[in-house]
Amino acid sequence: MYTVKIRDHIMIAHSLPHKAFGPAQNMHGATYVVDAVFYSEELNDQNIVIDIGIAHKLLKEVLSELDYGNLDEMPQFDGVLTTTEFLARHIHDRLKKRSGDLYSGDLEIILGESHIAWASYRG
Repeated sequence: MYTVKIRDHIMIAHSLPHKAFGPAQNMHGATYVVDAVFYSEELNDQNIVIDIGIAHKLLKEVLSELDYGNLDEMPQFDGVLTTTEFLARHIHDRLKKRSGDLYSGDLEIILGESHIAWASYRG
């Protein structure tokens, strides 16, 4: 199995209005380290999994839709608990769609919400 891993980050604001989230029910900020890991059983004709420069560009485009935003004010998240796990899936789906013609293996998005806590989605 081959992998290519790239990294970026986003800063967001949101609240998680459910009693399960304690103080995080209130508006708060989060800075996520975002890792995108591209998996492939085979290399393509250029002997790569995906072009790293293009992967960085695509990830940056996807993250720019969220970066410095208040997720509570974004229509696509109306009524949604924008947990770290949910955001990992959201970023995954957007990046997979944008990279579809360039890459056909699995993609994993890992969000580091602190130095001791991460969540991910792989599909």
